[in-house]
Amino acid sequence: MKLPVVVGVDGSEASLRAAEWAADEAALRELPLRIVYASLWERYEGTALSEDLGEPSEEVRAQDIVDTAARRAERGRPDLEVTTDILPEEAEHALVGEGRNASLLVVGTRGRGGLAEFLLGSISLGVAGRADCPVVVLRGSHDNQTARPVRGRVVVGVGEGADDAAVVRFAAEEALRRGVPLEAVCAWRRPAHEAPPDPLTTGEPARTHEQRAAEALDAALADVPPEAQVHRHTVEGHARGVLEAASREADLLVVGTRRHRGQYGLQLGRVTLAVLHHSTCPVAVVRHS
Repeated sequence: MKLPVVVGVDGSEASLRAAEWAADEAALRELPLRIVYASLWERYEGTALSEDLGEPSEEVRAQDIVDTAARRAERGRPDLEVTTDILPEEAEHALVGEGRNASLLVVGTRGRGGLAEFLLGSISLGVAGRADCPVVVLRGSHDNQTARPVRGRVVVGVGEGADDAAVVRFAAEEALRRGVPLEAVCAWRRPAHEAPPDPLTTGEPARTHEQRAAEALDAALADVPPEAQVHRHTVEGHARGVLEAASREADLLVVGTRRHRGQYGLQLGRVTLAVLHHSTCPVAVVRHS
């Protein structure tokens, strides 16, 4: 059975653009697209209330939202299989549940700044931290960066000592689908207390840390398909700053997250969280192996 690409919509322009992005991704993967709207309207609104106010019910508005998203998704993609669903559930909970039977989850953000972005962003972050499948959070200017790459590269962040095999594999497959190179980046830093007093050996500790980063890249990229075009980069600096800078030249930035069994709440590391807030391109969050 082919697991669909799932996109959550809420009627905002950002979510409709996310539906278009998800449609391109589904077409690339040759998978169906499932469009979901989730709301607890049944709990707070009865038909009598909407009739008294002389307004269409939330159910009617929800149907209009998914129908609009479906039309946007189908535009120019005649062979794409699109289905829609309206779920009477809290949005984050519903999307996490959808992720159990999805190949990919896509969520949008409304833009930068303001209460509206914070509220929608909290849903995006929650889904990225809890979903079982990879999650793409649409950041920045994401028009046409799937079917028609704009910047021509997929970037993946690799951490020293992390099991990045699943993360790198996802990134390599995305780069191959788009026909673009994969840029693998590992940031490294030399702690201040390691600065040597002897000027003749000033560069040795730095070279040691950079070598560890290079070894981490080699290990993470060991199983990348040979047909993938891979560029390796070891960059000195904070990982979050290095990846945020890399996002300016990428169509997709891929980062990893680790699920801690028995723990609840937001399970995103500091680097992933910072990237999700500040990236200028879509960010894919993939669970470590």
